[in-house]
Amino acid sequence: MRSKLSSFGFSFLTLLGFLFLHVPLFFIILYAFSTDEKTFQFPLPGFTLKWFGVAWERADIWSAIWLSVQVASLSTLIALMLGTIATLGIYRSQFFGKEVISFLVILPIALPGIVTGISLRSAMNIFGIPFSTWTIVIAHATFCIVTVYNNVLARLRRSSFSMVEASLDLGAYPWQTFRFIILPNIATALLAGGMLSFALSFDEVIVTTFTAGNQATVPVWMLTEFIRPRQRPVTNVVAVFVILVTTVPILAAYYLTRDSSDK
Repeated sequence: MRSKLSSFGFSFLTLLGFLFLHVPLFFIILYAFSTDEKTFQFPLPGFTLKWFGVAWERADIWSAIWLSVQVASLSTLIALMLGTIATLGIYRSQFFGKEVISFLVILPIALPGIVTGISLRSAMNIFGIPFSTWTIVIAHATFCIVTVYNNVLARLRRSSFSMVEASLDLGAYPWQTFRFIILPNIATALLAGGMLSFALSFDEVIVTTFTAGNQATVPVWMLTEFIRPRQRPVTNVVAVFVILVTTVPILAAYYLTRDSSDK
């Protein structure tokens, strides 16, 4: 009896946590269909698909989406290269300060976004770097590297190093060992890390605000539009799009990185 009560209690708490996290997302989706342009009232006065058509025809939304896709793609590409290099350089290497370097690699994702944003903006001002798309890319790459690093490092720790040693013992060059042994082994981890990096970059707003010039990514556009009283459902339509763009890569990364015993 006690075991059943305990199981019910855990299930109830899990349900509460699930509702706490996802009910707000439900209302965002719901208000994208509202007939009211200026306020958020519940229950909704009516339902309409009008705002999806309005959002489709707005050039500023497409411009923001294209910029976000560019920034997320470039940031992910940089993160894949540098994150993999950092992992291979640190994994199984023993040197003084290794733990400090590992900590510094993952520090950007642990810091509050406003701290990262202010520090990057200050550095760019000091070096006279003009704010542009590339400054956003550099800023996003700082925390995207961490997701690649963590995924690849976790995969290497679960893998046997004997195949790498055997390859080197049999006369393979380091590049051949990487191409035919290491890369196939970490391929899914790279794919998962890349997907997570893309999702993180696509919906980043705080760091972007400090490192962008006159450009507006989708999150920055939403933040600007949300304070305007007109056509607020359009903002929710874009929010639904962002939810889809960020949810799909995260789910894909989860299924790619989970152990076979969990499947």
